[in-house]
Amino acid sequence: MPAFSSVQTPYAAIPLWLKCAFTVWIIVWAPSYVVLLGAQNFFWLCNLASFLLLVALWSERRTLMSMQWLAVALVGGLWSLDVAVAALTGMHPIGGTEYMFDAEHPPMARAMSLYHVILPLVAGLGVAKLGYARDALVWQSLLTLVVVPLTYLLTEPERNINWVHGPFGQHQEWLPPLVYLGALMVIWPLLIYLPVHLLTRWQQRRGRLSGLS
Repeated sequence: MPAFSSVQTPYAAIPLWLKCAFTVWIIVWAPSYVVLLGAQNFFWLCNLASFLLLVALWSERRTLMSMQWLAVALVGGLWSLDVAVAALTGMHPIGGTEYMFDAEHPPMARAMSLYHVILPLVAGLGVAKLGYARDALVWQSLLTLVVVPLTYLLTEPERNINWVHGPFGQHQEWLPPLVYLGALMVIWPLLIYLPVHLLTRWQQRRGRLSGLS
């Protein structure tokens, strides 16, 4: 069986209300983002995850769902933490969410960025229902190796999408651009995906999640 065709449950494991609610969200969110921020914004890995998560919800493919869990769990958690701390103290312990407090940034776009809180919850529920596929780490890493160079080639540098020009939304100058890009392609899976993968596998071994594969 191909690695991407994970075993499906013999019944609809994902609640229909969640599938429908997330579909409505995408129908509202996607065109709004195009109008407010432009189509280039969909190169963000977390934005791409929104579309892939929609497919995973309806197809109930374990590997695809697990990939989105890796894509959004830690990123969404850190984003939420940074916004929460900044709202309470005015300081950004991590960075990258300053736009949420920028009056010049469209209010609607800032409100819609709250999907960073929602996506981990939806993907987490999906993994809890379908189980976690251990090959998700490989597939999500390969996807990242494709998306990051395309982001560098096809998006405007000032947008710094996926931080291809510097970390935490800032442009970097201490490394040649292509050297930094190569390092980013390696670091992203290691620092963002691998910790979530290891923690999820540990939970599986303790019997907290079903569907080892």
